[in-house]
Amino acid sequence: MSKKQKLELTWIGKDDEVRLESRVLIENPELSYGDTGTENMIIHGDNLLALKALEQDYAGKVKCIYIDPPYNTGNAFEHYDDGVEHSLWLNLMKQRLRILKNLLSEDGVIFAQIDESEGAYLKVLMDEVFGRNSYETTFFVQVRYGNKTLNEDNNYQKLIEQILVYKKPLFKPNKQKIDYPVDKFCWKITELTEGKTESIGGREVIVFKDGEYRIDKVEASLIALKETWATGSLVKQGGSAAEFFDLHLSTRKEQDGLKTLYKVIDMGTKGDGLGYRYISGPKKASASKGKFYSAIPIKKLDDIKSGQAKKEIPISNFYDFSGNFGNCRLEGGVSFNGGKKPEKLVSMLIEIGSNEGDLVFDSFLGSGTTAAIAHKMNRKYIGIELGEQAITHVVPRLTNIIKHKDLTGISEVVSWKGGGGFKFYTLAPSLLRKDKFDNWIIEPSYNADLLASALAKQEAFTYHPDSELFWKQGYSTENDFIFTTTQFITVELIDRIHNEMSEDESLLVCAKTFQDACLSRYDNITLKKIPKVLLGKCEFAKDDYSLNITETEEVEADDE
Repeated sequence: MSKKQKLELTWIGKDDEVRLESRVLIENPELSYGDTGTENMIIHGDNLLALKALEQDYAGKVKCIYIDPPYNTGNAFEHYDDGVEHSLWLNLMKQRLRILKNLLSEDGVIFAQIDESEGAYLKVLMDEVFGRNSYETTFFVQVRYGNKTLNEDNNYQKLIEQILVYKKPLFKPNKQKIDYPVDKFCWKITELTEGKTESIGGREVIVFKDGEYRIDKVEASLIALKETWATGSLVKQGGSAAEFFDLHLSTRKEQDGLKTLYKVIDMGTKGDGLGYRYISGPKKASASKGKFYSAIPIKKLDDIKSGQAKKEIPISNFYDFSGNFGNCRLEGGVSFNGGKKPEKLVSMLIEIGSNEGDLVFDSFLGSGTTAAIAHKMNRKYIGIELGEQAITHVVPRLTNIIKHKDLTGISEVVSWKGGGGFKFYTLAPSLLRKDKFDNWIIEPSYNADLLASALAKQEAFTYHPDSELFWKQGYSTENDFIFTTTQFITVELIDRIHNEMSEDESLLVCAKTFQDACLSRYDNITLKKIPKVLLGKCEFAKDDYSLNITETEEVEADDE
């Protein structure tokens, strides 16, 4: 295999690049509700265009993504056309996953729920987009009761769905914590001699014979050590001290089965601050395992003194939510047959993947479950939904949560009391469209502010009009600005602007027409003609990327 070859999934149209227009988001105050200062967003529109609209401002800022994309089962659902031909479905997913990856923070995670129809293909596709090393695990979720036959004519009954988990490099899951008792009394080991230094199992070990050390029972303190038995399960799990005892110390004759103490250098656990372990022999000569003593992390001392602590346990990869799926149809006060997920399931994922105040994202929002849960769990959120349920389902569901009228789902579990807010957005129309003469023109409905905002986005500037200088409409750096206008640009206007600029500032001027003498008048002022400057950059006048089955049209500039 040559160096250029790689293991990947291929399909018809995979290499066809989509040149997306970066649209402006427009708030609809009539559908927004609650706290006007909220950062929570609901976006109604094509989710690929919405993702592109968000990418510039939210790249690297999303902590947790949950998506529940169309499963491509061939079944017709009430709210989704879920029968997309296989290669088209893969294109739909690839384009969206690439932007979702860009949105994830370096400590972020994405959960993608799917069933067996496309599950294996989605796994390989996410391996390619996120990297195989980014794969964490697959959760297997039982979504139906095994004793309830959905269709007796079927040969097989689908009980299980999958949730693929991929992460960015710094992600650490929030593991479940369980209570476990802690002995308030621990141990202090006093070395009475220097002992004898040996090399055992490739490690430096100081050996203390009977009478060369003393072990005292003490109350928990910074000098106290905890005692752990080197059980068979610890050995199998590769517990360092347990494994070392089993491999190198348990059969030593000079141990005498009882009283030899070993101080193994460079075997401290992360965070204990010692850098060594004490290991002793078994209490009985016939015992095959020993015990070892390790430092108590400082943060655990209060737990030890109270006699109760929390212990993290591994996250299971199987869950039975069959009862919850059957009972979630009216959660949030909205019915959404054929795709709704229970709040208990999605809240578990958000708990694993984020903390309070983090940004949660869902680009296939459906009836608004992810946003509803994120709101109740004190996360920020952004949700995208193409269908009319953005208005008919999501808005009333979130409004009722804010008013504390929704007592379903996880409301009682998290002691939800109401409050907060969200803002409702739609995508601005395409910046350009063709007139009756087949020429590209600026969308007539654009006012001056919307045009300036759209041009700033197209040119990778942040739209932020200055309160004093009219030509400072946006910036890309602290000294690089953009100015957009439909007025005729004269030399006099350029001179006036230049006189107001600092020597280290630069300006991009986008205008429909200007005097030719303006073009090279100043080195730090660049002029571009609109719409000509935009043509060929991306696809304009396209609002639906749900299938993406047509060839993209190359736009040509007119002669204006």
